[in-house]
Formats: sequence, C-alpha cells, structure tokens
Amino acid sequence: MPSMNSGAKFTWLGHATFLVETPTGKKILIDPWVSSNPACPSQYREIEECDLILVTHAHFDHIADVILIANRTGAPVVGIVELLHWLGSKGVTNLKEMNKGGTQRIGDISITMVHADHSCGITDGDQILYGGEAVGYVVTLENGFRFYHAGDTNVFGDMALISELYSPSLVMIPIGDHYTMSPKEAAKAVELLNAPYVLPMHFGTFPVLTGTPSDLKLLLNDKVASEIFEIQPGDTIE
Repeated sequence: MPSMNSGAKFTWLGHATFLVETPTGKKILIDPWVSSNPACPSQYREIEECDLILVTHAHFDHIADVILIANRTGAPVVGIVELLHWLGSKGVTNLKEMNKGGTQRIGDISITMVHADHSCGITDGDQILYGGEAVGYVVTLENGFRFYHAGDTNVFGDMALISELYSPSLVMIPIGDHYTMSPKEAAKAVELLNAPYVLPMHFGTFPVLTGTPSDLKLLLNDKVASEIFEIQPGDTIE
C-alpha cells in the first residue's frame, strides 16, 4: 500500500470520488457518486458515516448520491452558491455555500475553493439548469497537510498560482480525456502544480475515458519529481 507522511487516509472510490479519513478520524467525501458508479467497489456503495461532503460541480457523476448521503448522515455540504441553492430545494439543509477564492473553516478543516475549467449544468428531470461554475478545492487538514482536488477540468495556467499560493502536497487530477483533460494536458498540470504526490482520477469508468496513469508517467518522463500513484478503485493511500 503506497504511503506518504500525511496522517490521513485517501481511498479512491472510482471516477472522481474520494473518501478521506483525516488525522483525527473525520471522514470527508468528495464528489459522491457511489450507488450507480460502475467503478465503485461494492463495500462503498452505501456510505453510512460522513462528516463533510465537498462537491466540485453539478454533473450527475459527481453529485448523484449527495442528497441521500447528506440527509442520512447530516454532514455539511460545501459547494458553489447556485448548486447548493438547488440542493436546498431538494431538501438538503446543512449547506455551506462559498465561491471561488473564498476559504471557510469547518471544525479544524480549512477549505479553499479554486477555479476549474469545465461546465456545470444540473440535470433536473428533462431540464438542464444553471449550476454556477465548476470548481476545485484546496483542503488543509487538522495537522496542516494540504491536498488539492481539481474536480473535472482542463489544464489552465493559473494552476501555477494554486501551487504558489497553497503548495498542496497531494494533487488529485483527472486524466481520462474526452470530458476532462487527457494525459497530455494532465502532464502539463503536474508540471505547473509541482506537488510531491499525484493521484490520477476520472479515468477508466467508461470506455471513452481512455487515459491511464502509465500514459501520464510516460509523458512526464522524469520532468518532475512528483510521485504518480497507480491505484485501483477501493485502494487506500495512507
């Protein structure tokens, strides 16, 4: 099992969904899509315990289980204003809205919302509603360890600013191609972010998501010192 000096556990549930256990045992769920996610291991398809939910944008493969899990656990949900307004209309009550550039603390955890380059429509019945904008998060845990979940995005030059301002030690970036950046763009993102550890995500869930961690490693070709983790859904880095 790969390891790093984070004091936390990062479990990939497939696609862009992660379950993070913090140094004090809190559970953070990012982009909850578990019940119908073909890549999610069966033991994680029902989340019974959660202390915090982060949503990067409104596409179904990132919010499909937010309402159920939020209502079941009472966990606060963090997201951009417009998306959280919609979740409120569906009965979710513990909402912690914010916008890009803002930071809020929930308990001992600090959450900064940053830019992502992607669309964000909410599918509601046969309508697609405005869902604000897609975002990423820089999260600082209780012990100061900082990670960046990029959400669905293409590479953008201001990833260098994210590195400069926040210096995340671990970055989670999409590599699948078609709906997000491919390994080619992701390789540039890794260079811009210059983080010690990289967790590729949003690949392999559907046949069209063809990018792989090995493709990313090949394109980087030792240009950076970042360690690229190759894990399977259900694996944990601790």
